Amino acid sequence: MRTRFFTILLAMMLFLGTLNAQQNEIRMPEQLTKLMFSNNIISRFYVDSVPESKVVEAGIKAMLKQLDPHSTYSDPKEVKRLMESMQGSFEGIGVQFNIVSDTLFVIQTTAGGPSEKVGILAGDRIVAVNDTTIAGVEMSRDEIVSRLRGPKGTLVKLNVCRRGLDRQLVFEVTRDKISTESVDAAYMIDKKNGYIRIASFGATTHQEFVTKLDSLKERGMKNLIIDLQGNGGGYLQAAVDIANELLQPTQLVVYTEGRVFPRYDYLAAGGGRFRKGNVAVLVDETSASAAEILAGAIQDWDRGVVVGRRSFGKGLVQRSFNLPDGSMIRLTIARYYTPSGRNIQKPYGDSIQYADDLMKRYNSGELMSEDSIHFPDSLMMKTKRLERVVYGGGGIMPDYFVPFDTTRYTKYHRDLVRNGSVLQASLRYIDENRTALMKKYPNKEDFNKNFEVDEALLTSLRLRGESDSVKLSGEEEYQKSLPQIRRQMKALLARGLWSVSEYMEIINEDDEIFRKALELVKQKYMDAVLTKKQK
Repeated sequence: MRTRFFTILLAMMLFLGTLNAQQNEIRMPEQLTKLMFSNNIISRFYVDSVPESKVVEAGIKAMLKQLDPHSTYSDPKEVKRLMESMQGSFEGIGVQFNIVSDTLFVIQTTAGGPSEKVGILAGDRIVAVNDTTIAGVEMSRDEIVSRLRGPKGTLVKLNVCRRGLDRQLVFEVTRDKISTESVDAAYMIDKKNGYIRIASFGATTHQEFVTKLDSLKERGMKNLIIDLQGNGGGYLQAAVDIANELLQPTQLVVYTEGRVFPRYDYLAAGGGRFRKGNVAVLVDETSASAAEILAGAIQDWDRGVVVGRRSFGKGLVQRSFNLPDGSMIRLTIARYYTPSGRNIQKPYGDSIQYADDLMKRYNSGELMSEDSIHFPDSLMMKTKRLERVVYGGGGIMPDYFVPFDTTRYTKYHRDLVRNGSVLQASLRYIDENRTALMKKYPNKEDFNKNFEVDEALLTSLRLRGESDSVKLSGEEEYQKSLPQIRRQMKALLARGLWSVSEYMEIINEDDEIFRKALELVKQKYMDAVLTKKQK
């Protein structure tokens, strides 16, 4: 029963021995021996039988919890999901879907993917997988995903209902490798200005960015907005590679340094595709890690402007250590520093509720007012070219602060979003009207210009909200909610008909951070903009 635990301990001892050898101090840590004896005592003498795997995992998690918020343990299943999201691919049937009233609706099929090849369409409902019903039954999303995914080359039988047909269609789909995009939106704002959104930083992010960047340049792009709002980070190297496309040769992008690992500099290699046009980077309070590396490099070299609100503040570098059973420890091994020398990791420890930091920012008024943010002089640095003042000690502070406007969002709207009512009503509308919508609006330009969310669609949303127990305080609250509801529903419909790019194009029209960034990149001399801001 104790074999698995001792195997893990042996691996940990070998690792610790390697680190100690680097310091000419090879020895068995006394506390590790204590841990082994403790587990042996529990296993042999505890009053009930012990689920040892759970005890071991709990012990590992408890150890890591004493270190920092970003040193974590993942079990084998979690490792598999993590690797799929970071590597930018998985093996499956190639559909984006959502669950509406216990039914799987296909939102989009992957271009050239297995489902598209056999004729599955957006709007189809998958009701059975390999003769097992998945519609109208209590089955979790994870279980449905596990039935659809599988090794490349294997067959899966799908029963599909399609609107307008009174019989089920049966498809046999050969699973294949499916690419997932981390650069999920890109479009030309006007004839000279382009927009790219990076949702996360994975193994394929740089190549995705380059592909979209080249496409926008071919269409005449001179200035670029890079949207990192909501980007929680990922691979450091992906951020470095994208910074290389924007910076001059040999310019420092970031450096890392830790107790065991000496300083390592990541430099721009040269040959960047976009080293001259104006650049604005959008960040908010959820932009973290690799997103902050990219934003910090752009800011420190005065390459462009950072617009939005202070970023999350994750300046710790993790390395993955695989354990024998397929589980993994991600351990913080170093801190990263921006070119000016800023470590932007926000404080953490017993006295600071790290997980509640964003709520504290909201309650303190920071998200609404730049004046509520104070940095000590000891954290002050200067940018590399224009010597503008920047600060370390907790996130990237933007060059241009844009407050979060709480007056635009009502409790009713927030509850509709939180309960999924807006999304579900939009998906249902697309399912019932897809053919008519595509006929009336053959391209996104026609849709964006002419489509309006009508009263019938709003009524269906209100009814959906009532079924989801969303309460409306009165007509005044409803009228105040309407502008944001209409825009969000229109954007969701555009995403369902085309892609995330069309969704962002509609959302951005009324986004204050985006609008401020567009105003700035349109200005002819970016140096003058930055210098004026410094004064």
